[in-house]
Amino acid sequence: MAKSQIWLGFALLALLVVSAVADDVVVLTDDSFEKEVGKDRGALVEFYAPWCGHCKKLAPEYEKLGASFKKAKSVLIAKVDCDEHKSVCTKYGVSGYPTIQWFPKGSLEPQKYEGARNAEALAEYVNKEGGTNVKLAAAPQNVVVLTPDNFDEIVLDQNKDVLVEFYAPWCGHCKSLAPVYEKVATVFKQEEGVVVANLDADAHKSLGEKYGVSGFPTLKFFPKDNKAGQDYDGGRDLDDFVSFINEKVGTSRDSQGQLTSKAGIVESLGALVKELVAASEEEKKTILSRIEEEAGSLTASTARYGKLYSKLAKSYIEKGSGYATKEVERLGRVLGKSISPAKADELTLKKNILSTFVASA
Repeated sequence: MAKSQIWLGFALLALLVVSAVADDVVVLTDDSFEKEVGKDRGALVEFYAPWCGHCKKLAPEYEKLGASFKKAKSVLIAKVDCDEHKSVCTKYGVSGYPTIQWFPKGSLEPQKYEGARNAEALAEYVNKEGGTNVKLAAAPQNVVVLTPDNFDEIVLDQNKDVLVEFYAPWCGHCKSLAPVYEKVATVFKQEEGVVVANLDADAHKSLGEKYGVSGFPTLKFFPKDNKAGQDYDGGRDLDDFVSFINEKVGTSRDSQGQLTSKAGIVESLGALVKELVAASEEEKKTILSRIEEEAGSLTASTARYGKLYSKLAKSYIEKGSGYATKEVERLGRVLGKSISPAKADELTLKKNILSTFVASA
């Protein structure tokens, strides 16, 4: 019973984490539209279709707008996928994409936005209609900008796994990819061995040519053990990139940048944990020695996890079998609070490993 309650707690915590880090632009559906719009704040809504070229071009500008107005309580920046939610789009007279409409506070009678489709013009319009005075947020900087001066130093570093986008400023597909690519960089910003970077291959043609770039965007992955680079041919959604990097590098991040429940888990040490939990008091010290020996043989990132296994195994022996359950519950409570990403990583690793002790009981 105690075990099932703990795992239920983990699931609820995961849901809370995902909710807390939602996109800056609120995604509306047929069901949620009138629960969010027409209430106690004005709303700017983009009605779009995923296949629409003009919508893709607008996407990075609209994301920038959403990020800027995220903390403005009197304004909502939202969007509706009209392929998925046709009824609400039909209801509000949408016949082309993208259609942008402003809904005043307390009203479901929209007025169509006819201005320029860039963040600056949209922000000026929302400030005027919503009575706000929000300034556009500075562009995110998690993507590392490459130039001929730093390319070799960063990309050819044999201690780093590097994903590089070769782009051109005028390229429509590159503009569409930009907000997704920035999110990829944000997901992995806590991973010291992972770099997500881009190069303006229009301005630096010789570098693009050196790596066989003939179209934009071209994505190449430069792992630690292959600095000649390999083509990235996967999908261009956030989940596609995250899955690719996790698989190639051995990281365990979700699309929100949180460590998953697999992070820090070492199979060989997990087997020894099962033995430790089942062992008599006399046998525990012998198994602890085996854990320490196995941990000492690990390399790269797993060496760090090995040290944590050893430390937690000692605490388990010293504090008794109830230690793991109580500590997992405590860590869950702390992780539910507002803490730094680095601290969240540290505590998640500890919780994940201790959870193997609980599961082995």
